[in-house]
Amino acid sequence: MNFRRRLLAVFALTVFLSVSAVTLIVSAITRRAFERSDQEQTAALVAQFRREFERRGQDVVRRIETTSTSDVVTRMASVLSKESPDYGAYASEARAIADSQQLDFLEFFDDQGVIISSAEEPAKFGYREAQRLPAARPPDGAFLREEDLPQGPVLGLFALREVTIGDKPLFVVGGWRFDKFLDSLDLPLGMKVALYQLPGKPSPSTPELQRVPEDLAKLIRQVQTDGHETSGVIHGSSGEADDETVHALPLSDPNQQLLGVLLIFNSRRPYLELQQHIRSAALLAGGVGIVLAILLSGWAAARVTRPVEQLAEAAGEVAAGNWDARVPVTSADELGALAESFNRMTAELLEQQEKLVQSERVAAWRELARRLAHELNNPLFPLQLTVENLLRARQQSPHQFEEVFREGASTLLSEIANLKAIVARFSEFSRMPQPRMQKVDLNGIVRNASRLFQAQLKGGSSRGIECKLDLDETPEPIAADPDLLHRALSNLIVNAMDAMPEGGTLTLRTSKAGERTILEVSDTGSGLTQEECERLFTPYYTTKAHGTGLGLAIVQSVVSDHGGRITVRSETGAGATFRIELPRNLDKLQPEELSRNAATENGT
Repeated sequence: MNFRRRLLAVFALTVFLSVSAVTLIVSAITRRAFERSDQEQTAALVAQFRREFERRGQDVVRRIETTSTSDVVTRMASVLSKESPDYGAYASEARAIADSQQLDFLEFFDDQGVIISSAEEPAKFGYREAQRLPAARPPDGAFLREEDLPQGPVLGLFALREVTIGDKPLFVVGGWRFDKFLDSLDLPLGMKVALYQLPGKPSPSTPELQRVPEDLAKLIRQVQTDGHETSGVIHGSSGEADDETVHALPLSDPNQQLLGVLLIFNSRRPYLELQQHIRSAALLAGGVGIVLAILLSGWAAARVTRPVEQLAEAAGEVAAGNWDARVPVTSADELGALAESFNRMTAELLEQQEKLVQSERVAAWRELARRLAHELNNPLFPLQLTVENLLRARQQSPHQFEEVFREGASTLLSEIANLKAIVARFSEFSRMPQPRMQKVDLNGIVRNASRLFQAQLKGGSSRGIECKLDLDETPEPIAADPDLLHRALSNLIVNAMDAMPEGGTLTLRTSKAGERTILEVSDTGSGLTQEECERLFTPYYTTKAHGTGLGLAIVQSVVSDHGGRITVRSETGAGATFRIELPRNLDKLQPEELSRNAATENGT
């Protein structure tokens, strides 16, 4: 991935992470705000319930007090004080008084629990129900009590008053149904209340605990166990949209016996819808932001990376040898300064290169002059001595001049031949031909070279040199000049033989390394120092006493012309290994060579 794409990815990722972080933060804030609003609404509803409970309780107390002071109740209390009271005349009074006072429940009973009159169940006239008697002094205010009706027990808000005329008290108890009281509450949108009646005698409107959803049943059981208010979330059967927050409020009688649980439901649908809106808005904002980020970052990245790309291209040109590469300076910022520095650097490099080339030329000419002087000086000295001997013999011994002339002429011819050989070697190096590429088998070239030097290998030293071939078993053909490769390999073999005057082992090895073919020539001679390895391929440099230094220079020239590379690995006393890496170069085959190879493969 290039720099521009990485920059685009960074911009897009930054926008995505920013939008995601904002979405998470807004969602968390929204959740806390909803929970706080839910708590506030629940607290307000509970406060409203308590205020309404207090107001309705005072109203019930007032109505019961009015009833207990009415003439009918006074007469009923007077009759009760007699020895043998007759309650029959008052059996239907409770219903009439309840209607006039707008009460759902109203009963009159004596201190033995005998019902004198009942508005909700007239048939109980004369029944004794001791559990209706207050355990202690009647409460002053309103209280909750469970009332048994033919259709089932219901919860009611009651008030109790005692009327005493004579020795026997008359009790007046009455009130309203609690479920009707709940209907009068002003509920905010999304909230509702319900009554769960305990201790397990459900009315027609109150389901059994086993049929209540598990989350709600768990909440009710917790209230039954602890007797305190509690809250929780119940999950709907149709998904998160039906989830509700529930606040459970215990309802107890004057004896602190739990009668029921007031359930306040607050729907979580608005929160979920708001959360969905936030997510949708975040996705939309994120998508638009990423598109804008890609467009803007593309523009910014192009503006930032174009100079960098130009610098990279110019650096590549410099690496390829184009020292005249320049980068246009389009800004006055750091990138502009970098471009100016690059241009200044390439100008200095070009100047240094010209100086280096000139220095190398001078050094090369000096080295060539030194090498020529050394090579030519060796045969010139015998030539001078021979000519001087001839002149001296002619002057001092004319009768022996003929014999001296023949010996001198032989020496002159020998040294002149030596001079011609030196000139031929230098001339040969200067006329190195360009390779003519054709499909060759490197293993075959190695075998031919080993056979050519077989006699010299066996008799070239006092002990002989053993030649080992370690050739690739699955060779692949390469495009090369077989004659030049044979020549380069021959020079390496001769050098290896010269490095082992006392005998040793010569190893010729071929292998593959990726797309390149490897040729190695190893000897077990005295090896080379690190300095010698570094200077080994310099023209006219040699480690031999009578060498010209052109052998390895020719090898390097051949390898370089094939697009390859030659290196040496050696340690003093451990021999040396010359490694040649050659590309396959099949794309450099001449058209006629390709046609000839195709015809050979097709058998035509």
